Amino acid sequence: MEQQLKALQTEALQKIEAADNLKDLNDIRVAYLGKKGPVTEILKGMGKLSAEERPKMGALGNEVRGAIASSIEAKQTVLEQAEIQKQLENETIDVTLPGRSVKTGCQHPLTRVVEEIEDLFISMGYTVAEGPEVEKDYYNFEALNLPKGHPARDMQDSFYITEDILMRTHTSPVQARTMEKHKGQGPVKIICPGKVYRRDNDDATHSHQFTQIEGLVIDENISMGDLKGTLEVFAKKMFGEDREIRLRPSFFPFTEPSVEVDVSCMFCGGEGCNICKGTGWIEILGAGMVHPNVLEMAGFDSKKYTGFAFGMGPERIAMLKYGIDDIRHFYTNDVRFLKQFSVHQ
Repeated sequence: MEQQLKALQTEALQKIEAADNLKDLNDIRVAYLGKKGPVTEILKGMGKLSAEERPKMGALGNEVRGAIASSIEAKQTVLEQAEIQKQLENETIDVTLPGRSVKTGCQHPLTRVVEEIEDLFISMGYTVAEGPEVEKDYYNFEALNLPKGHPARDMQDSFYITEDILMRTHTSPVQARTMEKHKGQGPVKIICPGKVYRRDNDDATHSHQFTQIEGLVIDENISMGDLKGTLEVFAKKMFGEDREIRLRPSFFPFTEPSVEVDVSCMFCGGEGCNICKGTGWIEILGAGMVHPNVLEMAGFDSKKYTGFAFGMGPERIAMLKYGIDDIRHFYTNDVRFLKQFSVHQ
């Protein structure tokens, strides 16, 4: 039995030394040290030995087991280090190579213009108001002096969901809701940015979905002069300090009087070019004094309070500001288009 145990030890140690991977080493561990291994089988025969030989064989058996286990542990350490070294060699990184540039995005030109306009009016004491894009007919039209059947409704071909629910055609409903919340008490001084929707054929200058920013001021003794001064500050901030504005008579159901607002052409300085069609002026927004009917419907005393309102399309402002020739560029998610504006950050 002693010779058998020593022979098994020698055999096991040779196989351990020859093992070149962790899987083979584990197989050797199971084969020699497992419950059904040869060492265990030999030691089962100790019952046939004399009482004097049993302790001796038991100690030898434990010695053989310990030698095999120690050898396996040492070999395992060697193989694990070899695998780590091999992995390091295969995954070697040349730290002297230049790093890979990280591609970063840039702010969308339309977002930039909207935020620039918001910052300007906030600095003038306005607050930003928001409202639902799915709107009631009452706030979208009726509260703005556009009762059902009014011909001016045809100016805004709408997406109706039900007879009384539609996708808002402008952000004016936010003005109506804000005035209603004030319950006839001024002052009111807000701008209303947001998406609006109209049934329109998409082309270079039109879109069925676009953005709009409207402004509203209501207080005592508000005049057309206040409106003009406000819009002059806006034009100079957005297009340059040397810009001028002019007001042309127009019609909007919710303002009276109403005006179209032009800014002196920033491309030719007002001398006339193909952008301004030789006139020296470019239309940028519509405005006017809040109609007394709109004030009364919102609970304001039109004899005590007056106000002005204006509305602009940030797409048009951005197109003029950055020389963009097609409104569809804002919505096609073309990275090449967006990259052009990273230099303006």
